[in-house]
Amino acid sequence: MKLLRGIIKSIDTLNNFIGKIGAWSVILLTFLVVYEVISRRFLGAPTIWTYETITMIYGFHFMIVAAYALVHKSMVSVDILYEKLTLKKQAILDIVTYCILFFPFVISIFYISIGYAHYSWSTKEVSTSLFAPPLYPIKTIIPIAFGLLMLQGISEVLKRVYILIKGERYES
Repeated sequence: MKLLRGIIKSIDTLNNFIGKIGAWSVILLTFLVVYEVISRRFLGAPTIWTYETITMIYGFHFMIVAAYALVHKSMVSVDILYEKLTLKKQAILDIVTYCILFFPFVISIFYISIGYAHYSWSTKEVSTSLFAPPLYPIKTIIPIAFGLLMLQGISEVLKRVYILIKGERYES
């Protein structure tokens, strides 16, 4: 039981830490949007680089906080029937749905995205825009984000196993 709790705590701590870093990226994103609006609307001097930089930072933010959202149960769910089940039946249903729906999707995207990131690094891929920033760093975020999401899925399944063993919710 101690090992189970240790694994859950380690994964949750990692994703909480990375999620908070991802949350701070919104500040940089906000500054860039404000800068672009001011330079475009008030100074009449739009920039080439801000649109693509904003898009990449938003992509980073959106992907890297996915596991953090799962830790804090911020994902969309429909609980019409689920809430009527006992705690142990909810745990069983969660384990089954994680195994049938969540893990196949996350593992597939993780596996495929490793190939995309590797190709991007090997060719030193850049954007086709005039600014032409490198794309390999942002493409590397995809397998990292899905790897973290996979780890968090494991943590969530282990929390349900904890419920089945102890008969109570896991509290960190």
